[in-house]
Amino acid sequence: MKNTQLDMRRLASMDAAQAARLLHRVREETLAGRTPPIAPRAVIDASWQRMARLGLDPDQSTDSVLLQRDELEERRRTTLLSDVMHTLSGGLAGIADASLQIMVVTDEHGRVLWRQGNPSVLRRASGICLEEGAAWSEHATGTNAVGTALAMGRAVQVHSAEHYVQSLHNWTCAAAPVHDPRDQRLLGILDVSGPASSFHPAMLALVDSVAQLAEAEMRERHRGSIERLRAVAAPILCRVGGRAVAVDSHGWTAAVTGLAPVDRIALPKSFRAGRMWLPSLGVCAVEPLPGGWLLRVEEEARPAEPGAEAASRVVLDLSRPRRWTVAVSGVAGSWQQELSPRHAELLYVLALHRDGRTAAELADDVFGDRTRTVTVRAEMSRVRRNLAGVLAHRPYRFREEVAVEVLRPRLPADLLPHSTAPAVRAGRAGRAAANT
Repeated sequence: MKNTQLDMRRLASMDAAQAARLLHRVREETLAGRTPPIAPRAVIDASWQRMARLGLDPDQSTDSVLLQRDELEERRRTTLLSDVMHTLSGGLAGIADASLQIMVVTDEHGRVLWRQGNPSVLRRASGICLEEGAAWSEHATGTNAVGTALAMGRAVQVHSAEHYVQSLHNWTCAAAPVHDPRDQRLLGILDVSGPASSFHPAMLALVDSVAQLAEAEMRERHRGSIERLRAVAAPILCRVGGRAVAVDSHGWTAAVTGLAPVDRIALPKSFRAGRMWLPSLGVCAVEPLPGGWLLRVEEEARPAEPGAEAASRVVLDLSRPRRWTVAVSGVAGSWQQELSPRHAELLYVLALHRDGRTAAELADDVFGDRTRTVTVRAEMSRVRRNLAGVLAHRPYRFREEVAVEVLRPRLPADLLPHSTAPAVRAGRAGRAAANT
């Protein structure tokens, strides 16, 4: 077995005690810097390396300071996951109970918001602090399905001694991320955990399927709300002179007149009725609609390049493992927008190269393939819809008059951990420094 690598099917085919002994030996040898009898799975090995870089103690407790009840309730109230808890619970809680496991739902930071399942396992879970309000990111509790799924951005199963912290070796868990289907923003993690004796390799596929089912339900809910808003807004837009757009409370477009259609318009957190400046439109008259807003562009106030006269500073925040933002500020005010993984990569590269990058250069930076210029141009077109005031093109670059700051994670290796872009990998290795 020396030149092979562990996989879940092999573990499932082994006697449980034999599998546990093998995993313990693989972990012990790997963490000691020796060659194990069989290589750990790649996702586990990568997580163990992250834990070693963090200096995490494998003998530490998994206890964490729980969220206060009012903060826990606020997080539950404001997450989209609350709208699909019936689907998540209906798909997994009963199965978890019957198989002597529990279902856990966390937010995008790995904080447990809900848990359900077998009563005896719930009591055991409290003993390792797998309870509501607890922190289960890798930084808090080491390699585990919730934290590693957060770090990797994909479904992960962790069994027995694959957990970095020793107190979790009697547990098995499978987790999958749940995304907002509108913009692919991470909402949280769906997890099933239980005693190591309840391990089954098929649990990962089941958890991932239920997560996708919840995303499909959210997509349908969004489509329905946009259709209702469009029905209200369409006759109004027919009577509006000039350019106008109807958006829901999050900026998603329902109807438009006189403007090129876009999927979403970035709205500031302090959005309200009245006169407001928006980076992609300029000064608008804002009026409430049932389920959204009517934005009427004031033609005389619109600069030739949206936001160009107002924006003077950009802060690209890449310091967190799964949530990245760009903040723009200037004389007209400030606003912030969350970034998709691809847009975070592109803006990071442009922050490194203030003199600009051609489409071919960006394709090489992000994909390692200079021929993928069509994809780059399409993505940059989406980026510039909201950042036209601070981004120029031919070549793509931040405008010279705009100050750009990049906030990086404390450890270079944690920079955009999902990314395989050559420019990002170089940044993790310390071979690039931002020219900001």
